[in-house]
Amino acid sequence: MKKYLSFFAVLAMLFSFNVSAALAEENGGAVRDDLRLKREEAKKEWEAKRDTFRKEFEMKRGEAKAKMEALRASLKTERDAAKAKIKEARIVGREKALERFDGAVLRMTALKEKINSKITALKAKGVDTTGAEAFVATAETKIDEAKAKIAEANALFGTSIEKLSEENKTTLRTLTKETQALIKEAHKALGDAVKSLKDAVKAKIKAEKPAETDDSGETEN
Repeated sequence: MKKYLSFFAVLAMLFSFNVSAALAEENGGAVRDDLRLKREEAKKEWEAKRDTFRKEFEMKRGEAKAKMEALRASLKTERDAAKAKIKEARIVGREKALERFDGAVLRMTALKEKINSKITALKAKGVDTTGAEAFVATAETKIDEAKAKIAEANALFGTSIEKLSEENKTTLRTLTKETQALIKEAHKALGDAVKSLKDAVKAKIKAEKPAETDDSGETEN
């Protein structure tokens, strides 16, 4: 839990620096360089923590998958054909449930990468992508959290080939709801990132548009 709190603290700090840097730009950039440096430092720290979490998630997921494979292998020792069929169906059902979550995470990840590519392209053209980057960072956090929940569910499924206890069923329902909520939040953050990019492009076009003049030759705002 403490690891998550520190991760979120760094993310909040990064977002704060992004907003502050944008404000500094609007106010003449008096503290722009200092804020930009702090923002980059916060970003590096966040990326380091994010990579650590992802490695831990992948390790846990790998362990959980190994347990599921071990359960499937144990079917070979079941002599009762009827029981073996029930257990096989149970494993298949658990795997399909996890695949649905994996599919949702993969879709969010693909969308995130697409938006990141757009951010890179627009930044190269001088568009302010600060807001969009912050939203994508939030989406990445939600996606990683969802992966962690899926890994927990996988580990729960892998504890036994028998029916889940009432306690485990309750835990699984909670994990399912939390995972669905996280995926929904990630999707919203990515949608906000797209909107932020569109607004930033409009702002740049407006800023670069030549000032219109009236018939007297005076500039109109």
